[in-house]
Amino acid sequence: MSDQIINLKGIETIYDFNKRKKKGIPPVDKWNPPFCGEIDMHILRNGKWTYMGSEIKRPAMIKLFSNIIRLDDDGHYYLVTPVEKVRIKVDDVPFIAVSMKKIKDKGVCCLSFMTNVQDEVTLSKENPIEIVINDNNEPSPYILIRKNLKALISRSVYYDLINMAEEEIINDKKFLVIKSNNISFKLYEINNSA
Repeated sequence: MSDQIINLKGIETIYDFNKRKKKGIPPVDKWNPPFCGEIDMHILRNGKWTYMGSEIKRPAMIKLFSNIIRLDDDGHYYLVTPVEKVRIKVDDVPFIAVSMKKIKDKGVCCLSFMTNVQDEVTLSKENPIEIVINDNNEPSPYILIRKNLKALISRSVYYDLINMAEEEIINDKKFLVIKSNNISFKLYEINNSA
């Protein structure tokens, strides 16, 4: 990766934004630059980022790019600067939820998730969990990170969720749920016939 240079126009604007504001995401949803093609950047299902087939190993660079990623209505992921929009390949979703902790926010118990790019999000109505059953009939759990960008919840974190889940009747059906921010989130329906 040392001899490969990712040349995105406007990246210095993003870098300056990140230096000025220690937290926060640039307003990529408000930018409407021209589409400038595709670059050979790829986010694998395991959360690793590659460029031209080589893994990007600098966390600061991955963090910088993760702040300017956008999923558009056409179903493609883009890196967006004020002057340029380039398409990248994403196997599943751009982030992985790698850890979870219980916190208290104003006396309310909440679950907080940390992603592989150090974004932290609290499970809430605005940031819900979604369980998708894949072709092998296995669950793929996701949490919404921002706008329409999700993180795949890692297997170990998902097992932690299952261990802390409780049974709850919702609309006359029994579900395994977790609670955060005084809201129940369904993990899966419990089949009584088993």
